[in-house]
Amino acid sequence: MAKAMILAAGQGTRVRPLTKHTPKPMVPILGKPVMAYLIEHLARYDVKQIMVNVAFMHWKIENYFGDGERWGVELGYSYEGVREQGEVVCKPVGSAGGMRKIQDFGGFFDETFIVLCGDAIIDLDIAAALAEHKAKGAIASVVTLDVPRSETKNYGIVVADADGRVTSFQEKPKPEEAKSTLASTGIYIFEPAVLDLIPPGREFDIGSDLFPLLVEKGLPFYAQNRPFEWIDIGRVADYWAVTQRVLAGEVAQMQVPGREVRPQVWVGLNTSVDWDKVQIEGPVYIGSNVRIEAGAKVVGPTWIGHGSHLRGGCTVERSVLIEHTRIGEGMLVQEMIMSPQYCVDRSGHTSYVGDEVTPLRWGDARA
Repeated sequence: MAKAMILAAGQGTRVRPLTKHTPKPMVPILGKPVMAYLIEHLARYDVKQIMVNVAFMHWKIENYFGDGERWGVELGYSYEGVREQGEVVCKPVGSAGGMRKIQDFGGFFDETFIVLCGDAIIDLDIAAALAEHKAKGAIASVVTLDVPRSETKNYGIVVADADGRVTSFQEKPKPEEAKSTLASTGIYIFEPAVLDLIPPGREFDIGSDLFPLLVEKGLPFYAQNRPFEWIDIGRVADYWAVTQRVLAGEVAQMQVPGREVRPQVWVGLNTSVDWDKVQIEGPVYIGSNVRIEAGAKVVGPTWIGHGSHLRGGCTVERSVLIEHTRIGEGMLVQEMIMSPQYCVDRSGHTSYVGDEVTPLRWGDARA
């Protein structure tokens, strides 16, 4: 089977503040980092040797995933950074530059390999994608999905002929300028020969640098268009929407953890909930050591991270509470992502604890 690389070096600036203290692949869905779902999926298809390029807060990724033994895979890490005035600072070298760095270091890519972005959940049939790549004799394949024309501005857009051969590539075009509606899903299949085209030791990107080069050289570069579930967390609003869909049971392979104590209400260990005096309408997950006081109301789909505290009389509707969030007495929280430090509404507007402008009162449940 093939080898794989997971792209995990970016800062995830478009999903701040979720990524202020967390690398994007570590953003949790159902209490589990996005990248964990990717590794599980690769393991299902017997892709067991995986290199991860890391930079921003790399230790959080390495400490959580370790050598991969828990998932039955082997994981390695390629750190991208430089030394400046005696300090080591992260400096990503671009997605293609990251591949070249791994190859120059130890020659990892010695057979067909898959490259995936570390911030999306997929259920792609990897065996079928590899078979199509090989059948076409491709040096590179990009897995695409049709998106609504209004959405083209959020994606790299692939233009291909009737045979699927890529003729051009547009990076986030305006809807009226898009030459197609095939979006790159950030899933690529490459032959090792492609690495010779990437200049060593400098920043080089797969979408904006390598792909145009493949087209210009007329190399066998194909787009694959196959239906599959692709849940991309490109923006904060996506994160909110994904959590809603997952809790509502719309996404296969994603089971809510905990014990189902009533229909569509799941709880973790050691919760303190005054069940007779609270109103809970599922789907709702209540994490371990969560306290919900009398008079509180929770309307799903809602995820309450472990160690959180809902004070009496508050209402939480269709929201995500990151662990250790305390919601003040009588507060109304609707369609929000809340953490001990900040809250973000579904459109991406952020407020911080102590902001004078927001009527909301919330904080850290640990103190």
